[in-house]
Amino acid sequence: MKRRRTTPKARKRGAVSGQRSRHTILTIDIHAHFVPEEYLRIIELEGEARGVRLRSGPDGPLILVGQVPVGPITAHYHDLDLRLRAMDAQGVTVQALSLMPPMVYWADDALGLRLARLVNDTLAAASRLHPDRFVALATLPLQDPEAAVGEVDRAVTELGCRGIYLGTNIRGRELADPSFLPVFERIHALEVPIFLHPLNVIGVQRLANYHLHNLLGNPFDTAVAAANLIFGGLLDRFPKLKICLPHAGGALPYLIGRLNRGWKVREECRNLKKPPSSYLRRFTYDTISHAAEALDYLIKLVGVDHVMLGSDYCFDMGYERPVEVVTALELRRSDQEKVLGGNATRLLRLR
Repeated sequence: MKRRRTTPKARKRGAVSGQRSRHTILTIDIHAHFVPEEYLRIIELEGEARGVRLRSGPDGPLILVGQVPVGPITAHYHDLDLRLRAMDAQGVTVQALSLMPPMVYWADDALGLRLARLVNDTLAAASRLHPDRFVALATLPLQDPEAAVGEVDRAVTELGCRGIYLGTNIRGRELADPSFLPVFERIHALEVPIFLHPLNVIGVQRLANYHLHNLLGNPFDTAVAAANLIFGGLLDRFPKLKICLPHAGGALPYLIGRLNRGWKVREECRNLKKPPSSYLRRFTYDTISHAAEALDYLIKLVGVDHVMLGSDYCFDMGYERPVEVVTALELRRSDQEKVLGGNATRLLRLR
């Protein structure tokens, strides 16, 4: 695999802290993927025995999880100079950097921890090199909850990561599984937000054609994860826990009426004291809906304070012009500023 070095000489552009010379509105992309080259190298050397491998392609390697391809991983995923130029062209001031599927849960405990530490060190280094352009969202080796607790502490208190990045399920286990409670306890105590991303989506056998594992699998898996967090009592147990749902909440906002109906008529849903819809504002949401009508509905449903700019950088299923998606909506300027950057500034506790 041809490796491209990320130069440390890229000059700093823009600012989180008010020195914005180019953009009059602070814009923070909450959903932007970053893939360290060494992460790919480890998959190349050690992944195949664990069901994950690289396949070369004209635009960069693909990560194969079984037969499901992820990628291609172009140079933009790890080259900071290319990324900064793309951000400037998009009008994005800051990116919150997170890994991408298949994350680190495919590895055994020891390799999962090594991968998580590698990813978090690399993202934190990018944030230190360009503190006004990048913040880091830490990956955790949740296949080993005890190690994950330690990595939460290290990533947040030592590396300065501003949030935690989790899959919607961990090897098929829901996030509300009791084995993960110590991890959520530590995240809750540190008061950092969680950012979810679909992984190992449900019904994958029926979603093999037409890229449906992404087109449909991703939004439905987000809805399944969120419903389990609600009905499983995790949000009640940790009242200050903040969780961001990708892809405009997936299917959750549009099926919330069915969840409410189930809560009303089904005995197995009666553990909640309040209807599921009352939990919608416990979540935040990115803007990646690919339909202005859907995004407008989401904002009306959950409130403008709960929606943040996202691009899915740099997947082809993301937005090339994420800022324009927001400015095209009929929002007051003050509400535009909240979605574009104000809400994320508050959530990530930026200056």
